[in-house]
Amino acid sequence: MTCSACGTRNRLPFATLDKRIRCGQCKTELLPVNAPVEILSAEQFRAISTQCSLPVLVDFWAAWCGPCKMLAPELEKVATSAAGKTLVAKLNTEQVPEIATQYHIASIPNLVLLRNGQELRRLAGARPATDILRFLQSAE
Repeated sequence: MTCSACGTRNRLPFATLDKRIRCGQCKTELLPVNAPVEILSAEQFRAISTQCSLPVLVDFWAAWCGPCKMLAPELEKVATSAAGKTLVAKLNTEQVPEIATQYHIASIPNLVLLRNGQELRRLAGARPATDILRFLQSAE
């Protein structure tokens, strides 16, 4: 996370995302994560899904998928609206196929809500941000 005051890049432990965090350089309070986080490996997925103090909404997608491209700006809106309450993550099923297989992802886009490494719910297909936020609220 880049500090808006001094521009320093700060590493945020997943386990502390529900707490107030300050910049390591200037001590300015950092805003909650308000953009989707790219998951680039199975190890990173395991870390996010099991260590994150917030629920994690994972978007299983692929670059060739038209509906996935339509969903991307909606997920940006969700990440902004749910900042500090839910972490939005994106997992490219072609780059990390073992996780897609583990979660039996048969169609994309597919949104899976996780807490402490356990699947709570899923939502298939491209949806507007309002529907996704309603989905998150109904899981609370």
